Amino acid sequence: MPFMTTADKQRISDAIAAIERQTSGELVTVITRSSDDYRYIPYLWAALLALLLPGILSLDPALVPAKLHYLLQICIFLGASVLFKWPPLKIRLIPPGIKKLRAHRLALEQFFVQNLHSTPGRTGILLFVSVAEHYVEIIADKGINDVVSEHDWKDIVEQFVVQVKDKRVVDGFLTAIFACGTLLAAHFPATAENTNELPNHLVEL
Repeated sequence: MPFMTTADKQRISDAIAAIERQTSGELVTVITRSSDDYRYIPYLWAALLALLLPGILSLDPALVPAKLHYLLQICIFLGASVLFKWPPLKIRLIPPGIKKLRAHRLALEQFFVQNLHSTPGRTGILLFVSVAEHYVEIIADKGINDVVSEHDWKDIVEQFVVQVKDKRVVDGFLTAIFACGTLLAAHFPATAENTNELPNHLVEL
């Protein structure tokens, strides 16, 4: 199922086009359902449960015969592996630090994949969203970071994260796009040679 309707994507594209008429900077938006498949997570937690079983059963040896412990461990491992693959549960089992690391890594990758590092004047910005992790990141090239403070980006990101958690992703994009546009126009106003070098459409991974 797509993240957004065609109309939603058009609103985002139109917003990017509007702000880029006011600035020489370039903005690219990227969204992904999840930054990793976290395939190992269900097996890791299932194995942990299975390994804890003998210790739990030792509290009452009469509860389950010792010869059945190994069989019970296998059943618990297999059952838990299936249960923990359920996406809403799996994402909750992933440590926050791991989710942040995976999302940040993908954001950095997309900055280069989308050629934001190759703009004249180093004025490219990536607006990246990973929905499952409720993760938002803005990556700006050196030309922008030399004049825009980290605090400005942080304010935009924090507001966007709240909207992603509320499932108002489109509103979050539009608010962030215009906020980024205001900063860009202030420091990098449009010039007579202003050209649109990178795509305005939302990139879906």
